[in-house]
Amino acid sequence: MLGSFSASILISKYIFRRDVRKSGSGNAGAANTARVFGVGAGLLTLLGDFLKCLLSMLLARALAGELGMCVGGAACMLGHCFPLYFHFRGGKAVATGAAVALMIDWRVLVIALAVYLLAAVLFRYASLASLCAAAAIPACALALAVSAPKLILGIFTFVLVAVMHRSNIARLLAGTEPKFSFGKRPAK
Repeated sequence: MLGSFSASILISKYIFRRDVRKSGSGNAGAANTARVFGVGAGLLTLLGDFLKCLLSMLLARALAGELGMCVGGAACMLGHCFPLYFHFRGGKAVATGAAVALMIDWRVLVIALAVYLLAAVLFRYASLASLCAAAAIPACALALAVSAPKLILGIFTFVLVAVMHRSNIARLLAGTEPKFSFGKRPAK
């Protein structure tokens, strides 16, 4: 249920009086919120989505241990992508995936963030940077020899992020995916 809480939709509807899903890419995530309403709104969305997944995983771990934590993380990401409260139109699991990376091992999060930033600077595609960071999660989890439930959660995270970015992948392959510019506020 926590996963279905959508920071971007609530911020866009109650602060900006518009539904973020009707602007930009139509996605209810931090990147589109930043694109439509500015970096501050995007960062607030990122923080909200990260914290909801972190809270879900901490509560699940308190109730059912490590396996519960992993199931809680997966459930939160699914709720984020397909929110019950918002007609199943949510985000693409990137911010929630970052929280999962932290809960797998803090080093996984640090490496995934470094991969994201490097890919963003080199290629200037938010979607490609997100996919690269998501791929780093199971790779790092494997390299760090984490437990089987955490490794499976890392693999699940990458697969979910990749599935949610399938239209972006098609545009990347076709050469039509829009790049982003650093320091410029998009036109409304």
